[in-house]
Amino acid sequence: MKTKLIAILKQVFPASYPELAIFLFFLICYGILGSYIAFHYRIIFDSRIPWDAYFSFDNKAIVMTGGSFERHPLAYYFFNWVREFSLWVSGGKMDVIFRLTLAWLSNLAISLCMVQIFKYLRNIIRLPLQISILIILFFGLFSTSIILSFTPENFTYTLLLLSIYNYYAAVKLKKEEKIPGSALALAGITVGGLTITNLVKVFIPVLFEKDFFRSWKKFGNAAFRVMLTTACFVFLYLLRIDFKYENIFSKTNQQYEKFSNVESIPDWDMMLSYFFGGSILFPSFMTTDKHNMKGFNFKGLLMEPYSSSFCYAFVIVLLTLILWSYFKNFKNKLVQVLAVSFAVDIVIHCIMRFGLHTSYIYGGHFVFVYPLLLGWLFYSYRSKPKMLSFLTVTMGILFVFLLTNNLYRMSDFFMFLEKYYQ
Repeated sequence: MKTKLIAILKQVFPASYPELAIFLFFLICYGILGSYIAFHYRIIFDSRIPWDAYFSFDNKAIVMTGGSFERHPLAYYFFNWVREFSLWVSGGKMDVIFRLTLAWLSNLAISLCMVQIFKYLRNIIRLPLQISILIILFFGLFSTSIILSFTPENFTYTLLLLSIYNYYAAVKLKKEEKIPGSALALAGITVGGLTITNLVKVFIPVLFEKDFFRSWKKFGNAAFRVMLTTACFVFLYLLRIDFKYENIFSKTNQQYEKFSNVESIPDWDMMLSYFFGGSILFPSFMTTDKHNMKGFNFKGLLMEPYSSSFCYAFVIVLLTLILWSYFKNFKNKLVQVLAVSFAVDIVIHCIMRFGLHTSYIYGGHFVFVYPLLLGWLFYSYRSKPKMLSFLTVTMGILFVFLLTNNLYRMSDFFMFLEKYYQ
């Protein structure tokens, strides 16, 4: 038991000096950003604003209830802990200290996520330190990483949990070991409990376990673990809603209709500007008039489609690198796990069009795939210096553009805060 606990702590937290350096770097950088916002502005948590203050995040609603039960079935329990801990720190007041605590919990989650991605790059892909640092800094500048570092939301903790689980599963698959039923159940309850559509991602690595399709015994064992996880999840889900299962179908249908029928922007533009691009490279912003349905009016901030050809070029180049990595490493089961996981979100948001018009907020479900596939691309050319140099230069150019663009757009974000949320 002690050995397993130590192993878990070593996986989740920094276990080497480079990992500790990565963790402290992001903790400090994100901490400064989140602390400044918490001290000077009320946007992180304002009791009058339940949703949509910026980029359609539901800060107050999530902190108070965990979100709607049909999409976030077990988040209620998790955010009860988050809220009560923050209230304990603030002495029971929803003031600046309360906001600061929420921001630092988000900061801790995203900084630990950076550690997980760095561990994967170093321990699974076995990339050199310099390339791993370049990729993790690139990932740290994603719009999703920046925004979630101070935002108390389901996406924040989902990104961490998915990163932890994917690293854990990669370790098991690389050793040709099966994922224990207890670990699978824990991942299903936590990951699926925060966002139900992510439950299927927990099962994806099981499909790539050794001899899964060649041995009836191993297939049956895997099926049992999946059914056990599903049964645990369903039981806790039904317990959460007092076994009134009919509410699930009616609410789910309402949510799908609400978030899937927006025709204001062409689908291809929403895919590039919001789903593939907005979660990485900030576009320009627009303000909207909002109200809390109780007589209080406020301003919200949304992302616009890209207006610059350079932004479209950035997204296309990045997607080209990702597809290049996938086809170059097609026979690699760890790459297939990442690709299938990403495909789940592509189907939900791009094909089924659920929330496509605001799909940049769903980045916490899939952005971790980008740095890992980039890492596998570097790995596939590890013995070809010229190609490594080309990839490094390309990444350097993308990094500089991402840094410049996202810093500039964050200045727009602060102008919005100065005007409406002091």
